[in-house]
Amino acid sequence: MAKVRPPGMGPRVGHTTSTSCKIWVRAGSEADDGVSPDSEHRTVGVIALMRRNGRKNRRNVAEYFRLRREYDRTGVIDLGRDTPGLTLEPDTEYAVKVGYLLLDDPYDDDTGVGSDELVTRLPNTTAWRRDLKALDPRTSEAVFRTFPDSEDAPVSFMMGSCRYPGLLWKKRHSDRIFRPMAALAKGEGEVRPNFTLMMGDQIYADKLNRRIPLGRAETYDEFRKRYMTAFNSPNFRELARHNAIYCGLDDHEIEDDWSRNRLRGRGSYHLFTVAIDAFMNYQWSAGPRTWGKNLHYTFECGGYPFFMLDTRTQRWYDERPGNLHDNHMLGRPTHRNAPPGQLQRLLDWLLEQQTERGNTPKFVVTPSVFVPNPMAARTVLEESDPEVLQKSSSWAAFPSTRAAILRHIVENRIQNVVFLSGDIHCCNAAEMYFTGGRAEDLRVVSVTSSAFYWPFPFADGEPSDFVHDSSADDQRDTFLFTLSDGEPVTMDYVAWNFSQEDNFTLVSLHPEISRMRVQVFDTRGNIVFPDDSVVDRFTPSQYMEMEQW
Repeated sequence: MAKVRPPGMGPRVGHTTSTSCKIWVRAGSEADDGVSPDSEHRTVGVIALMRRNGRKNRRNVAEYFRLRREYDRTGVIDLGRDTPGLTLEPDTEYAVKVGYLLLDDPYDDDTGVGSDELVTRLPNTTAWRRDLKALDPRTSEAVFRTFPDSEDAPVSFMMGSCRYPGLLWKKRHSDRIFRPMAALAKGEGEVRPNFTLMMGDQIYADKLNRRIPLGRAETYDEFRKRYMTAFNSPNFRELARHNAIYCGLDDHEIEDDWSRNRLRGRGSYHLFTVAIDAFMNYQWSAGPRTWGKNLHYTFECGGYPFFMLDTRTQRWYDERPGNLHDNHMLGRPTHRNAPPGQLQRLLDWLLEQQTERGNTPKFVVTPSVFVPNPMAARTVLEESDPEVLQKSSSWAAFPSTRAAILRHIVENRIQNVVFLSGDIHCCNAAEMYFTGGRAEDLRVVSVTSSAFYWPFPFADGEPSDFVHDSSADDQRDTFLFTLSDGEPVTMDYVAWNFSQEDNFTLVSLHPEISRMRVQVFDTRGNIVFPDDSVVDRFTPSQYMEMEQW
């Protein structure tokens, strides 16, 4: 007799709007034991709405959804879109229970069965409500809040990156940061965040180094185990079932310092294929699909727009030593009459947001940090030591892409662009300023949060390794670019509030006063820079004022 089983992973709250929400799960069964799909069984998800704003839902609304073998028995249901019998309302809290059925499969592996046909062979979903209700909420319940549909509503979100898995007895340390994040997600703080940005390196496929084979994932099974370990940890699981998670890709989801150039190497194409397959099954599938199967995407919350960049799979280094201007962070320039590439989509999106929303902040999520640069990868090296700069993973090694973005911002007067980043294991905030091109009053800022867990502060992330003031003689990092008419413009920046501590950042937007608040929290949930600390320019408990929205 069939019964509803708890998910092997999840449920995880994914892409959310004011009237919809994606819920992601993975089946787990005695047959495959989480190792390899069993062709003799089929898995089908079952989900039911249990509560709305804390009150019991009396309607017997439940839905089936597919957990396909070709997707490693993971699956997503988009509540409010894939569910004709269930509609969601803005700014409303919902609780759902999720499980799955393990069914005998008499068909050959190559035989596809349509969803409509499969449903006709299953009982009415009301048959499973009692089973769903009996499941342990810690492993089967997701509680989420739809986004507000008002553009005047306050919005907040958490962000971070870089979760090293830990070695031996320290593996549990990699899960500590998610305890205070989960508490905020459940409304146990001053602010309840609407969502969480995870900006790359959610797993470390190469625990040590890509040149050291110990602990390096090379097969799909090994990548799966990385995700099972990371996403099934108790604190992360608690966060993910209470807060919408938006994921971006960085190198350690594939291999350290990954770029497209690696695809020419022996064995690298296979590694890339299995790594991206795992990333799409375990991270990308729960997010927006703005441009088909591209890994970059957009979304919005409460009238604030976000663009998640893919700064890894389309990254290209020119193979001529020292030639930086044919390096491309967001893919090679597209040919005339060809579909737009990622860079053009970003530029079009920025202009569209400025035209439609005016000075509302526009968030560009870039796993690689836009500013500040490391001292060892400053722009000035382009003249003095370009081959050293070319080896850097920073934006300074991609002057053509960086110039195209800044030129577009200046020429179109795009106000209040905010770059959000991780990667460097050292949080900070930075403000860019321009000279020339009538750009002096443009506000462009960068907020970096890193790392969720990085136990090697002596290896990297030291604050003094980064530029704090790009105009200072001993830190010179001025970036020169030209506008379309040839007019020169310089970009400099000042950065502050550096910390190597494991942390996450909370960003709160207050439209009534046109200000953005940035707070950094440690693994205990304490603010890293308290109110009475003495810092150069700004403490996270104060507001970063933006140009009037």
